[in-house]
Amino acid sequence: MATHFDLIVIGSGSAAMTVATRCRAAGWQVAMADSRPFGGTCALRGCEPKKVLVAAAEAVDSGRRLEGKGVAGKPLISWPELMRFKRTFTTPVPQGREEQLRQAGIAAFHGRARFTDAHTLQIGDETAEARRVVIAAGAAPARLNIPGEEHLIDSEQFLELNALPRRIVFVGGGYISFEFAHIAARAGAAVTILHLDSRPLAAFDPDLVGALVRRTRALGVQVELDSPVRAIERTAEGLAVHAGPAAAPRAFAADLVVHGAGRVAEIEDMGLDAAGVAWERRGVRVNEYLQSVTNPNVYAAGDAAATAGAPLTPVAGYEGQIAAANLLEGNHRTADYAGMASVAFTIPPLAAVGLREEAAREQGLRFRVHAENTSGWYSSRRVGEEYSGFKVLIEEGSERILGAHLLGPHAEETINLFALAIRAGLRASDLKDELFSYPTNASDVGYML
Repeated sequence: MATHFDLIVIGSGSAAMTVATRCRAAGWQVAMADSRPFGGTCALRGCEPKKVLVAAAEAVDSGRRLEGKGVAGKPLISWPELMRFKRTFTTPVPQGREEQLRQAGIAAFHGRARFTDAHTLQIGDETAEARRVVIAAGAAPARLNIPGEEHLIDSEQFLELNALPRRIVFVGGGYISFEFAHIAARAGAAVTILHLDSRPLAAFDPDLVGALVRRTRALGVQVELDSPVRAIERTAEGLAVHAGPAAAPRAFAADLVVHGAGRVAEIEDMGLDAAGVAWERRGVRVNEYLQSVTNPNVYAAGDAAATAGAPLTPVAGYEGQIAAANLLEGNHRTADYAGMASVAFTIPPLAAVGLREEAAREQGLRFRVHAENTSGWYSSRRVGEEYSGFKVLIEEGSERILGAHLLGPHAEETINLFALAIRAGLRASDLKDELFSYPTNASDVGYML
């Protein structure tokens, strides 16, 4: 016999929890299903545990940068101790999340959810029906379809390593590869990044990416561009990664090879066709209300939805709010992704919000560009950072800030000032005239404008 609900949410991350708790608070009978421990990617196997590791790498890097400038001794990372510390954050999450659901009166199902028809889900050995379903199942590493792909580990497995191998190759030049490469290199590993074309970190300003690549190489990381991975094979010494032109690939020796070549919505085996739900690689096809374009009973949010929103935790939570509002009150709320900042948590971090130059030109906007290498600025010199810079786009006439791009100490925090300005429609002069505390990284903003 099937159990009946007003709403079943697939997933247990930021988008899923937002929808489930809001609909339950409105009196709906709600269930949540997840085949993994409850908590979602960010809290268990993504941004939060990653930032714990980044903190250790930042401490080591700070000490090394200030060596000879008043700091003596070489700080080192103890990987086993770091992993134990990281688990103090992740281990309590599933139990805490389930207790939160229990107190809210939300039923919890453990198992992979698959549609059998437009309203019915098979979840493990149980069957459940619902008036509405929200798909918020997140994303998973994309298949590369290369020989030896089975030798890859993913970012989740990297975050569970009890010991750090000596030689690590990262496949792909996106967030995951660069962030983890910066951590692993500072922990003592010999690291290589293999990227298929000439432009890694494609979501960021290419000039600042170029500076970060130089910083990464100065760290000792081997960054190989225009090097698509062709195959991975087991050897007597470990692993060999074959990458480069098809006619003459090179072999890169490794003890560990990590998948950092992109992620796709984790919905392929969900039986969406049986529910009449159209989908693609990026996720469920939805309208402006986050409702399936082919099954009005289904909504999607976060990394499982094919929207214009970036695959970021704040975006997932925001889309969860929109989906909940439309479920409870009828379709009326749409997403506004302006002013959504994104950060690559390298050392130093790379941050962006708004438009890049090429996008602003494609839109026919008239704007001026303020850009500078800031390695000689006080905020970089005092911490010994030799690679930093910015680029800000300001629209002619309106003085709107169209985009801001930062590389340097605390860029992940400073970018939020630009994000606020863009989302609130502030002019460059409004932000420039603000009296920030000094000396801080925020006090640099006026000079950037």
